[in-house]
Amino acid sequence: MTETFAPETRFAVPGRIAVSNRAAAVWQTATLTEVRRETPYASTFRFAVPAWTGHLPGQHLMLRLTADDGYTAQRHYSIASAPDTSGHIELTLDHVEDGEVSGWFHTVAKPGDEVEVRGPLSGFFAWPGDRPALLIGAGSGVVPLMSMLRHHRAHRLDVPLRLLVSARGPEELIYAREYGPETTPVFTRRAPEGVRVGRLDAEHLAPVFAESDDWEAYVCGSNAFAEHASRLLVAAGQPVDRIRIERYG
Repeated sequence: MTETFAPETRFAVPGRIAVSNRAAAVWQTATLTEVRRETPYASTFRFAVPAWTGHLPGQHLMLRLTADDGYTAQRHYSIASAPDTSGHIELTLDHVEDGEVSGWFHTVAKPGDEVEVRGPLSGFFAWPGDRPALLIGAGSGVVPLMSMLRHHRAHRLDVPLRLLVSARGPEELIYAREYGPETTPVFTRRAPEGVRVGRLDAEHLAPVFAESDDWEAYVCGSNAFAEHASRLLVAAGQPVDRIRIERYG
């Protein structure tokens, strides 16, 4: 009998997304098949994982590297790709200064290399796709939110989805080529002509809450960004119990 993963949400999961807890506990071999540059400091790494049983948008996995001498390093990474049955997953990694694992990916890794992955993990930040989603991210915090956006598009879901993504400037906006009218970029240091520069604020949220006040909010970014965005959401009227936060750093 297959055990199905139920995310920590009171809403039902649409479609046919079912994740095996048993499979999530097993390390699997993932073969790097493609590397795509997103920004000067971030790249997407696509892996073939034939036994991958799927995930929910917003989940993450554990990745393990093993050196020739047996030394291992493990890291948690959000999954960027939408759930599907193609046997592939994508991760988008910043090149962290002195980062042991990210440094290997950005300077050594090449198609054909193998790593190990285990997951998917955590259901708290998962978006089942059954109610309006307000996604707010900064920097690489947009990665799990992109999985949600891609899932929304792939299944042509009717529920509204809006994304506010913060970056220092256009050249540092991860996934810039994929955004559409659902997305509002927020540039904190440099912006195209005619676009104001500044932190995420109430003015950015106002059009979203004018459209609806029935959002499930997902916030992902640094500790400081998560606190700032959460305060803005509460001030705009978002119920605290409908704000989900994932932090890094």
